[in-house]
Amino acid sequence: MPRILLAGFMQEISTFNPVECHQDYFKILRGDEIVTDNRGQNTEFGGALQVLESSDSEIVPTWFAGGDAAGPLAHADFVRMAGEFVESLKPHAGKIDGAYIRLHGSMGTPEELDPEGFLLQEAQKVLGDDVPIVISLDLHGVLTGRMMEHADAVVSYHTYPHVDFVDTGSRAAKLLLRIVNDGVKPVGVRVRIPTLVRGNELITETGLFGQQIRYAQELQQNPSILSAGFLICNPFTDVPELCSQAFVYADADAELAEAGALKMANDFWPNRSKMQSGLIGLEDAVRQAAGMAGPVALTDAADATSSGASGNSNAIAGEMVRQDYPHTVLAPICEPALAAQAHEAGVGARITTSWGGDLDPRYTPIDMEFEVISLSDAPFDLETWVFKQNPGKTAVLKSDNYTIVVTEVPVMHVDRSLFLVNGLDPKDFHSTVVKSPHCEPQFYDEWVEANLNVDAPGATSANLPSLGHTICARPMYPMEPETTFSPEPEHFSRTG
Repeated sequence: MPRILLAGFMQEISTFNPVECHQDYFKILRGDEIVTDNRGQNTEFGGALQVLESSDSEIVPTWFAGGDAAGPLAHADFVRMAGEFVESLKPHAGKIDGAYIRLHGSMGTPEELDPEGFLLQEAQKVLGDDVPIVISLDLHGVLTGRMMEHADAVVSYHTYPHVDFVDTGSRAAKLLLRIVNDGVKPVGVRVRIPTLVRGNELITETGLFGQQIRYAQELQQNPSILSAGFLICNPFTDVPELCSQAFVYADADAELAEAGALKMANDFWPNRSKMQSGLIGLEDAVRQAAGMAGPVALTDAADATSSGASGNSNAIAGEMVRQDYPHTVLAPICEPALAAQAHEAGVGARITTSWGGDLDPRYTPIDMEFEVISLSDAPFDLETWVFKQNPGKTAVLKSDNYTIVVTEVPVMHVDRSLFLVNGLDPKDFHSTVVKSPHCEPQFYDEWVEANLNVDAPGATSANLPSLGHTICARPMYPMEPETTFSPEPEHFSRTG
């Protein structure tokens, strides 16, 4: 009976968010909490548990921290949590047969630009060179050389928007058991592509990027291919190895892995210009929406908290106020001071205040008189993702045709859950500001008249040249439109 260790440390950050985050952004699970919290759930560990428990493996859960997307993690907090991660492994050194480590790939601190690589390096020191390690990543992760040096194999999500959490964990566990039980010897090849991408063509079910994912899945039908994937990275995590990447792991066959990775990369490169967001200028987007019957979604991907932004933007609403927008508007904002002010005033009170720009100085505060409609502070579940949201003090404020949902802490807007738990249905409003680049279709796209992708300012803007990268390798498309690509396969193997 193989003994399989489970551990992990996940977060996605935007380097361009001026607000650092801390340990309180993370939910930490220790020991058996990992099993009880994930069994039967739509998570990577949920998928891994299905496989491991059905294979009569002995599960050794240790430590996992899952953090909401945010600005860079304060380095001291990372050091403290990384220390706990490493300490949790030490009692099991020499007593396990394999380890599955669940990561994201786009963590970052001001001082450690490859946190996942550091964690894997330290894990290998503790567990030893002979214990196989398989990791899973978000397809927005940044795969680094150090990560590949200290892991036997990588698996990644195959869907965007992400719906294959269970499948990803299942693939990771099956691959790990093949190494442990069958003696397969993974050799990995990655090909880095100097481009950053955004936009609708990345939706795997309908967009051009789906070609790479379907090819990766086709490769995995070959028993000699252990894993294949394509990472489009998180372009807001400005780190040295930021880029798009194809990777393939094969069983002791570097040529097979290289051929697959090269084909994915070479097929992807010609479509780079098509894999950019079709953004609508802020003024034009508001003007277009005003002339529609509705309902309308105005996507503010530049302030996507699920990608690491602060959630503090009022840019779209500010332009609506400037244009004297004639319709009802529903919009979220993270503004700790305003949330506290509303709670102090109480339901039914009227407050004259400013909102927006409290956390991020790129936004100009808007003065309004609000009525406090409701107050709450309870955690809530997302509609399909298994990520508990803790908004802190929350208030629904109304000013004429504007309804604002204010939270003390950033929450993800990958669905409608923040609105629904506060008694608000976007279908009841003419216009909803949606702070996520892509939600699952049923949440908005299937019933709105239009979803306008707005070129607003922010820490996660799809207008990539506007962000100001200073760390990633250059030249990089689209920042340098004349960037060229000469594929250079990189080979990795822990097993020789």
